[in-house]
Amino acid sequence: MNIASVIVDVQAKSINQTFDYLIPERYVDILTTGMRVIVPFGPRKITGFVVGLKDNSEFDKLKEIIEVLDIEPVLTEELLELGKWVADDTLTMYITAYQAMLPQVLKAQYKKELVRNTDERLPEDLEFLFAGRDYISFEEFEQSSIPYSKLQKAIQETAISINYLVKSKITKKYVTFVEPNKEIYLIEESLMDLPQNATKQRELLGYFIKHPNPIEQGKLLKLTNTTRSTIKTLIEKGLLREYKQEVYRNPYDENAFERTYPLTLTEQQERAILPIKEKIEKQEHDVFLVHGVTGSGKTEIYLQAIQEVLEKGKEAIVLVPEISLTPQMVKRFKGRFGDKVAVMHSALSNGEKYDEWRKIQSKEVSVVVGARSAIFAPFENIGIIIIDEEHETTYKQEDQPRYHARDVAIKRGQYHQCPVVLGSATPTLESFARAQKGVYTLATLDKRTNEKEMPEVSIVDMREELHSGNRSMFSQVLKESIEQTIARGEQIVLLLNRRGYSTFVMCRDCGHVKECPHCDIALTYHKRNNQLKCHYCSYEEPMPNVCPECSSDSIRYFGTGTQRVEESLSQLMPHVRVIRMDVDTTRKKGAHEKLLKQFANKEADILLGTQMIAKGLDFGNVTLVGVLTADSMLHLPDFRSSEKTFQLLTQVSGRAGRHELPGQVIIQTYTPEHYSIQLSSQYDYKQFFLQEMHIRRKFRYPPYVFLALITVSHPNHVRAIQFTQRIVHYLSKVVQEETTTVLGPTPSPVTRVKDRYRYQCMIKYKNEPDLRRNIKKIINLYEEEMRKENLLITVDMQPYHLM
Repeated sequence: MNIASVIVDVQAKSINQTFDYLIPERYVDILTTGMRVIVPFGPRKITGFVVGLKDNSEFDKLKEIIEVLDIEPVLTEELLELGKWVADDTLTMYITAYQAMLPQVLKAQYKKELVRNTDERLPEDLEFLFAGRDYISFEEFEQSSIPYSKLQKAIQETAISINYLVKSKITKKYVTFVEPNKEIYLIEESLMDLPQNATKQRELLGYFIKHPNPIEQGKLLKLTNTTRSTIKTLIEKGLLREYKQEVYRNPYDENAFERTYPLTLTEQQERAILPIKEKIEKQEHDVFLVHGVTGSGKTEIYLQAIQEVLEKGKEAIVLVPEISLTPQMVKRFKGRFGDKVAVMHSALSNGEKYDEWRKIQSKEVSVVVGARSAIFAPFENIGIIIIDEEHETTYKQEDQPRYHARDVAIKRGQYHQCPVVLGSATPTLESFARAQKGVYTLATLDKRTNEKEMPEVSIVDMREELHSGNRSMFSQVLKESIEQTIARGEQIVLLLNRRGYSTFVMCRDCGHVKECPHCDIALTYHKRNNQLKCHYCSYEEPMPNVCPECSSDSIRYFGTGTQRVEESLSQLMPHVRVIRMDVDTTRKKGAHEKLLKQFANKEADILLGTQMIAKGLDFGNVTLVGVLTADSMLHLPDFRSSEKTFQLLTQVSGRAGRHELPGQVIIQTYTPEHYSIQLSSQYDYKQFFLQEMHIRRKFRYPPYVFLALITVSHPNHVRAIQFTQRIVHYLSKVVQEETTTVLGPTPSPVTRVKDRYRYQCMIKYKNEPDLRRNIKKIINLYEEEMRKENLLITVDMQPYHLM
């Protein structure tokens, strides 16, 4: 086959198709689907993915592929198919879907080099090409007459590897090793011949006589307390040799993980894991929902199911929310499966991510634990996919391609005929409704593994606190409980529910609120540099001393940030040690882990933070959890706000009393009568589910209907409304009137962002088989306006954020 079908990297609707290119003679043997190539496209050279190979094309004059970027395919056959499905499902471009599957390093512009990995002789022509060097540029190979297939064979036998140089930064890490260059008896003879005053050289040779194995140069220098020049002298004398060897950048020290072994399962866990094991055994696909209270041992079920899969020689993907990819979570998997585990999440450097991805691609690992994008791990023999905390909204990608990791997991589960396990203490209503209907298989764990009771929850009405003259952020009950807990030598977690609640600036005389000049949103006050910032467009200005409207000097900031809570705590209880975890304190790499370690080592009494502390933390000494602003999310314009509040409160309550000590939870709120707050304090998910479903049915929201959201943005306010009106008008004519509703145009909750006006159109439907095709038509219809008028149309087929 000498013709390749290529998806090119051009972000234009009209280019969203394959283009045929001739495969030059030198690439015919090695080019396969899933490789990236450089092709001529008009006057430019651009990258693309080979998605098919064939013998003839309907076009006469074909251009040739300029270069093949990979020797091994970066996308498997399955991922190529999956990419098409993701693109069609989310109404995005094929190229966007494929790029979402790869680590950042493979999307950048780079050069390549070939690295020699062996001391054994290479095939004659390759040996001649390397001419004694450890690595050569890829261009040298291209200019030689050696066939690509020969290089491919050497790469498959791991004698040579390919290295991508990204913007002159090496993306592989090399370490220099030193070893004896002669037989040990000859080294001993040379030691005798060295003059007595060459003490450092004598020490070095003495070391190698006792330990003849290769050693990292850095370690050797430390052990023998010598310098690089001594090693160099001995290399020049031919007694030692040095060589560079590639090592994976390992974000985790493998020796730091203590080996753990399977625990004996409780009766409930046994019942939950049995049907999963049956499906693994029979190699059948099914979706399981494990609904278990916090501390009921869901992770142990995952670990033992993965064990089954690995024993069958298959692979496992485990997704956890970015926020709970804590060192504790990694420890559980690394402790059980050691170096078979690759970890992928956003805190890793680009190089680390690339190395972890390569471990997966080269089949060096069989378990990947990661955040959303790890669902695209290039495994080819998957035996189970697990999504922990399946209710987390971070599993939904908020920019193109707007996929939901759960849908992709189910798609891959069907392809590999393997079970998909969703786990949560507070599943989404959609998932629980599917389990109730029998679409998913439900397993319930309503007891903690240690048989301990769930912590007792008290609700404090902050309105009454105000009436009784307490104007602080802490209710009397919470303050007393904090003092008692510290007196007992125990620890506290304080959650400030900041979503939708920021520190804004207002004049107490005239009520003027400082807003962003480019967006319809109040500016947020940042105490650290006394600046006002817009969280949508990054505009900032200094905090004013007087009100710009009425010149009054009583301009103040309102709202509660973690910094402010920390200050109040130190005023109320100066002796208390607080660790604050928020976006500001966890910016630096590794800061997250460092702070949690300090808390685990009891270097602080209180861990104060935002959502990031609500999940996955397990500290035996935490007996009190306080929630400062339980209802800040309830008043957001989002039909899921009650569900999100219930989930967060239930999750954070589960952080208390996880081990021997009994726990207590105090929730402060201004709306204590709200059912999501009441029911979360009783851990009553079933009742919450029934009540919330009743409301969703009444107002026609998921899971009773599907939603699609189209957002139109334009620099001109009137044009934004006009375009949205036209879209609503068109859709109203083509959908089924009885079961589908088209709403709009309505302004987005934040109408203006970065000087662009945003309007929405929402479609609520039960069954609309042609909806995607009709929306595609609309986008194609407006392609010219998008180019000429700076019009932007975004489509979300499963909206989670309606802001």
